[in-house]
Amino acid sequence: MISAGSISVALGSIGIFVPLIPTTPFLLLAAALYLRSSERLHSWLMNHRVYGKYLTNYLVHKSIPLNIKIFTLVLLWVTIITSAIFFIPYLWLSILLVIKAVIVTIHIASFKTLK
Repeated sequence: MISAGSISVALGSIGIFVPLIPTTPFLLLAAALYLRSSERLHSWLMNHRVYGKYLTNYLVHKSIPLNIKIFTLVLLWVTIITSAIFFIPYLWLSILLVIKAVIVTIHIASFKTLK
């Protein structure tokens, strides 16, 4: 479980810089895996200067900072619309992408905004 947690942290870290790789699910998975396998690594992750604040906001406060919400939603919609118009040859698939983007937008908007 430790190696799977470490891979999840690595993928989550890459996701900070690569928009198509989701950061949150990988960091949440890493936290869960570390919780079950290594108290030391779980403590390190939850107290990390970048990841710890991110996970605490998400898990404990159920909130997302405003700048992260805006950045995430803008990136999501630019990516989806660009893909739907220029790269997806089937209308039904483009519609499916837009529906998924709406659902993700609703999910992100459902979290409190951290000030």
